[in-house]
Amino acid sequence: MKKFLMAAGAGTLAGVIVTTQIAAPLMAQESERNTNVYEQLDLFGDIFERIRAQYVEEVDPGDLIEAAINGMLTSLDPHSSYLPPEDAENMQVETRGEFGGLGIEVTQEEGFVKVVSPIDGTPAAEAGVESGDYITHVDGESVLGLTLDAAVDMMRGPVGSEIVITLVREGKTEPFDVSIIRDTIKLVAVRARTEQKAVVLRVSKFNDQTFENLKASLAEEVEKAGGMDEINGFVIDLRNNPGGLLNQAIMVSDAFLEKGEIVSTRGRDPQDGERINATPGDLAEGKPMVVLINGGSASASEIVAGALQDHHRAVVVGTRSFGKGSVQTVMPLKGDGAMRLTTARYYTPSGRSIQALGVSPDILVAQPRRDPAKVEDEEKTKPPLLRSEADLRGSLNNDSLTEDEIKHIEETRARAEESAKLREEDYQLAYAIDILKGLSTLNGSN
Repeated sequence: MKKFLMAAGAGTLAGVIVTTQIAAPLMAQESERNTNVYEQLDLFGDIFERIRAQYVEEVDPGDLIEAAINGMLTSLDPHSSYLPPEDAENMQVETRGEFGGLGIEVTQEEGFVKVVSPIDGTPAAEAGVESGDYITHVDGESVLGLTLDAAVDMMRGPVGSEIVITLVREGKTEPFDVSIIRDTIKLVAVRARTEQKAVVLRVSKFNDQTFENLKASLAEEVEKAGGMDEINGFVIDLRNNPGGLLNQAIMVSDAFLEKGEIVSTRGRDPQDGERINATPGDLAEGKPMVVLINGGSASASEIVAGALQDHHRAVVVGTRSFGKGSVQTVMPLKGDGAMRLTTARYYTPSGRSIQALGVSPDILVAQPRRDPAKVEDEEKTKPPLLRSEADLRGSLNNDSLTEDEIKHIEETRARAEESAKLREEDYQLAYAIDILKGLSTLNGSN
């Protein structure tokens, strides 16, 4: 018994010695790290004072501090930044769905300002700004080397005023100017319509109105169609949707999932990770679904597309999405400003990160660019309309069909003509609706 106690005591003593031996270097390292930080802060203070005292022109100390804070944040990643009081207020207004500006979502890529997507129905969209465009100049002034917030500030101005932005676009050899009149941007988060027995839900932004708009729009279209039995399925159009509020993306995903994980987030501390699961209930009542995405679909859009894809609830059609797989937390600061800081990455239900990779569609379908001159040439050289037996004067009637069968054939032809017209206007959407028709046929629906 005594030997055991002795052995235990020796073990405890050895443990104390080992702990002390390990702790001492760690404490020394921590002390050295703190010393380095304080030295760097002293250096910052020294530089600040020299600029204030010796710079060629008098500068506002507040502006210097603000620039230093913003520089510290923007050095982390393209989505972290300092928001002065005015910008913090504007951001809150934007999430409520109405603000002044051009109507484009932008990011920064290797010093260049890149358009994530134009917002539906805004001056930028109507002027022809496209996802993937690079903005090089604003009213003739270069934005290269500016922070993203500074570039955005250059694009802001009074409603009704004109702005000229210079764009560089893939496929065009030279930069070109686009003139835009600033306007009040009123975001309609969801627009709905029915195309050939498919309800198309165009989700342009994830603001605090998105889920409620989607729920109401879906119910309205189903009612107009005569009930769910008259619907082939649903298209969730997330093309050029730059994202927005995380909770709205979760609610939209949950609207069509009965169970399972929607998204998980993982921060620096594993304990801060979170998994969000779906609750029972499917607004589409199990009807087939297609999600449309492209390079302008980012962030919250990718959460929805990834969740519905991983659960095999929807077929994802289009082109690869933008690839923003990080979560930003907006933290209020003293003086009514705020800090937007990247605090986590998010992962789809299968555990894949979208960061820099995006969501890959199940079916890759590019939207062909229409060249007006080429379309005009095609119209001129279009072959003559083909005629059938039914077009010949005096042809015999088909005596094997009832009036209802003839009516059904005529309706089918009319739908085929609608499909052809839609294919000309929006090839990706037409493709999505064709998929719904096929899935509906397999399921035994009309």
